[in-house]
Amino acid sequence: MIKTEHILDAKGLACPMPIVRTRKAMNDLFSGDILEVLATDNGSTADIKAWAASSGHAYLGTETEGDVLHHFMKKDSANVEVKQEVPVIKLDTFLRKLEQDSSLVIIDVREVKEYNEAHIPGAIHFALGEIETSMHELNKSEDIYLICQTGRRSGIAGIQLAENGFKHVYNVVPGMTEWKKKQTKGEINYDNSYSNYRSKWRTF
Repeated sequence: MIKTEHILDAKGLACPMPIVRTRKAMNDLFSGDILEVLATDNGSTADIKAWAASSGHAYLGTETEGDVLHHFMKKDSANVEVKQEVPVIKLDTFLRKLEQDSSLVIIDVREVKEYNEAHIPGAIHFALGEIETSMHELNKSEDIYLICQTGRRSGIAGIQLAENGFKHVYNVVPGMTEWKKKQTKGEINYDNSYSNYRSKWRTF
């Protein structure tokens, strides 16, 4: 186990909260300091690794002890780059576009459990940790709309895509949290009639 004096307890927190807490904790550290993040959400490994890559910090690895994941990251201010944020599109604006064009390419970057609980019909599921290995399935010339629970993970995914030549990437905010609220209120009523559009990539 890597030795560190800086420990962040994120046990019991679901994504994206481990990333949110980690980001805040890293801001308080000095260059070269190592942060240990304790988490129980299995999706936190891929999420924290992707966030480290997008923020310029060093992901040192993850060790498992019982049900607890020990993530280790090293802050290196010298290597931290200012990443250009991808364009943001408000959820209401996105929904209006979706009403006009049901063939929009939507990528849901949440964990599979979150996706299975509720997702926009026709959305492709690429968990944040899969973006790097799955982006070859996407067309760089198409508009791509990324969504997660709140907009944080989709923002990270957008940076990864943009750095690999995707020019038309949009981060939908505030994300599925607000989408589910609208659906509960009856403000959203989409069926699965156009889900086959994406079956050429992945079968759900």
